[in-house]
Amino acid sequence: MNNTVSQYTVDELVPHSGHMSLLDRVINQTAERLIAEVDITAHSLFLDGDIGVPTWVGIEYMAQAVAAWAGVIARQAGEDVRLGFLLGSRKYTAHASHFGLGETLTVTVERAYQHDELGVFDCSIYLNGDAEVASARLNVYQPQ
Repeated sequence: MNNTVSQYTVDELVPHSGHMSLLDRVINQTAERLIAEVDITAHSLFLDGDIGVPTWVGIEYMAQAVAAWAGVIARQAGEDVRLGFLLGSRKYTAHASHFGLGETLTVTVERAYQHDELGVFDCSIYLNGDAEVASARLNVYQPQ
């Protein structure tokens, strides 16, 4: 897979719909990595008043970015996008209590390990593409 701007929309890659689809854009992907963006707006799910979105939601942003990565792999292989499951996270760290209203988050996920249906991804969230504001390692399962 080339390191190119994504040719796919989030809706084509992630099996979530409506308000539960939290990513706004897939920016870039390679065989091992995907970069997506999330805009924190007045319409964001989980918005906490005028403060923003609590940073614990970052785990779901990361999980959906992993799903988008798997969706790209499936699409490029001519397969259907499949449902996957977040088994758990290790060392989720956030450097603030909220992602602020009006901010754009850059979510990166990189495959660290995969065996059959199980995978491990190193994930980070950056504020406006610059400072890391959250990180974790996610364990995921995608059954055949």
